[in-house]
Amino acid sequence: MRDVKPLLLNTDFPKIQRGRLQTLQMNLGYLCNLSCTHCHVNAGPKRTELMTRDTMRNALQFAERYHLEILDVTGGSPEMNPDFRWLVKQAKQQGLRVMDRCNPTILVEPGYQDTAEFLAEQQVEVIASLPCYLEDNVDAQRGKGVFKASIDGLQKLNALGYGRPDSGLVLNLVFNPQGISLPPPQQQLEQAYRQFLQGHFELQFNNLFTITNMPIQRFGAVLLAKGQFEEYMTVLKQAYRPENLEQVMCRSLLSVDWQGYVYDCDFNQMLELPLMGRRTHLHELLERMPDGLPVVVGEHCYGCTAGQGSSCTGVLS
Repeated sequence: MRDVKPLLLNTDFPKIQRGRLQTLQMNLGYLCNLSCTHCHVNAGPKRTELMTRDTMRNALQFAERYHLEILDVTGGSPEMNPDFRWLVKQAKQQGLRVMDRCNPTILVEPGYQDTAEFLAEQQVEVIASLPCYLEDNVDAQRGKGVFKASIDGLQKLNALGYGRPDSGLVLNLVFNPQGISLPPPQQQLEQAYRQFLQGHFELQFNNLFTITNMPIQRFGAVLLAKGQFEEYMTVLKQAYRPENLEQVMCRSLLSVDWQGYVYDCDFNQMLELPLMGRRTHLHELLERMPDGLPVVVGEHCYGCTAGQGSSCTGVLS
């Protein structure tokens, strides 16, 4: 797989600085039961990288030290980390709002069938990937049978109250476009998702997040292989909107990899572009987290600022 990193480092992207830290996003490892073409993590069933409980303890101490509000847990499939449930319970006891970036097929995977019940019991917010509401498109991106398994997993969540009015159990879905295009307007697409999923599967959810595909890792390699990398970068740059700079997630989020090293965002983590430009472990920041640090930027940052903008919680504008 060709490395796209050298193509992203020479950039004219504007300089930005970090603001007040609110969210700690933890990548619990690259192990996943799927290998999706749009995956910017290059996760899959053969990956062995997993965060240890000691590193999780450091993260919880950091969150408490700086009075953070949100613990955003991702992967891979974060639920496949053996200490996932321990982490969630500890975080909830600390009063953190916990968000699980869930691949819904894991909820029906052998050995994980009680995961939905655990999430509901802990009142974890679920952000479930469903890159399209059409079966053929999802299976093309994620593998044959993934759409049906995803629907089965989402129906398990619905049965527990997720996505239903007044239940207090939040279920948000994530859309990723195919090919070299930006996501369509989020509100309009959410209405289409809601109508189709309700009409065909009686599925309910709270919100749809549209997220721009980043030209890194597996997706970046696919672009290079197809000779579409430069074309995609042109699409992102031509759609750049400077007003999105005020709301990009790297200003209020800190990303932690499976080993405990820190980055401005999950995308920088995958490109091995560390916070402050030097390899820094989370425990080094327990005494002091400097304010107003410059964000390490690259060409991929145009993905977050193109069009309606893109973050881990959907559009920016």
